[in-house]
Amino acid sequence: MCGRYVNVASTDDLVDEFDVEETPDEELPVSWNVAPTDPVPVVMRRHPTGDRDARPVRQLRTVQWGLVPSWSKSRTGGARMINARSETVASKPAFRTAAARRRCLAPSLGYYEWKHDGGRKIPYFLHDPNDRTLAMAGLYEIWRDDTLPDDDPNRWLWTCTIITRPATDLLGAIHDRCPVLVPPELREQWLDCEVADPLVAQRLLDTMPEPHLEPRPVSKAVGNVKNNGPELIEAVDDDHDDVLPLALEDMTARETRP
Repeated sequence: MCGRYVNVASTDDLVDEFDVEETPDEELPVSWNVAPTDPVPVVMRRHPTGDRDARPVRQLRTVQWGLVPSWSKSRTGGARMINARSETVASKPAFRTAAARRRCLAPSLGYYEWKHDGGRKIPYFLHDPNDRTLAMAGLYEIWRDDTLPDDDPNRWLWTCTIITRPATDLLGAIHDRCPVLVPPELREQWLDCEVADPLVAQRLLDTMPEPHLEPRPVSKAVGNVKNNGPELIEAVDDDHDDVLPLALEDMTARETRP
């Protein structure tokens, strides 16, 4: 599962890292504690704004984390679909169309996960050993709110989900699932949805290399979405008492199950 993550890269950094050609007018949100339904920046490949005849370009857009399929009856419920399983993403109705036509990358410095240890859950920050920006495989959707007038800027809701896979190596010892990470050499293929076939997404997911991240025990403060600062990713002793008792833990993020 990926239920909390860190995104603190600037617009300029993301433009350089992901070869972005079109950026939003508004400032991209940054957070040391991204939670479900928060606004997040994602990279996608689309026709330039207002020019459907031009070649697709890489764009940065701000979307809501938690997928709302285009056929949904309301904009609520996105927090239930923050993750999609790689094994079923090409077949489940909630994700199949987006897997074919709307793939994206969610930049991240790393993500948080909680490890069961007896009656406690110890929070960890999982990150690249060299602190390089991660590119988490994602899907996005565009939902139309028919209750709002055509000229209302909130008529269109953009949302995303992060794809997960079975975890191995040290990651598997912390949690049984982890985000799918897209290496630089596969990013263009992942973003290219011209064929519009969900099986293309499935084949790409099957070729993604296993992630090898470094786990760092961190403070239980990350469990409260009100806490948001660089101190959240600082290392603490993994035998410390600053961990969440299982009975008191309030994890709001859930992964859609097959």
